Amino acid sequence: MASVEQLRRKDSVNLVQLEADIASVRHGSSLASIALPDYVEHTEGVTRVGALSAEAVIRDYESAAKEIEAMGAELIGAARKCEELTAQVHDAIAYMRETAAGYREEGRKIFKRIEECALFTEDVRKTCEQVKRRMEAAGSVPSMEEEPAQEEQVSESA
Repeated sequence: MASVEQLRRKDSVNLVQLEADIASVRHGSSLASIALPDYVEHTEGVTRVGALSAEAVIRDYESAAKEIEAMGAELIGAARKCEELTAQVHDAIAYMRETAAGYREEGRKIFKRIEECALFTEDVRKTCEQVKRRMEAAGSVPSMEEEPAQEEQVSESA
C-alpha cells in the first residue's frame, strides 16, 4: 500500500485526467457498455474500481484463453500436415517395395539366364569333346598327343 499512498501524494498524477482517459478508451461511461465474456457478469453494487479491476483481469484471462485456442488451431493444422506427410511416406514406401520387388524379379530372370547359358555352354563343351573323341577313335583326326610329335617331325625335316 505504500506505493499507492506515494502515488496519491505525487503532484504529477492527475487522477481526474486518468479517469477521463479510461472512460475514453471504454467508449462510454457505464459498466454495461463494455462487452464482457459470456461466462461473467458484474455483481450488483460492486464499486467502480472493483468492476474495472475485475474487467481488466477477465480480459487478460480471456486473451490468454484465446491464445491457447489459437495454439490448439495451429496444432490441428500441424497434425493435418503430419497426416498428409505420413500418407505420402506410406505411398513412397509402397513404391519402394514395388521397385525392390521388380528388381528382385529382374535379378531372378538374369540369374536364371546366366545359369541356363552356363549349362548350355557345358553341354556344347561335352558334345564337342564327344565328337572329337569319336573322330579320334575313327582315326580321321589326329589326337592332341600326336599333333606335337608330327610338328617336331616337320621341323626336323626342314
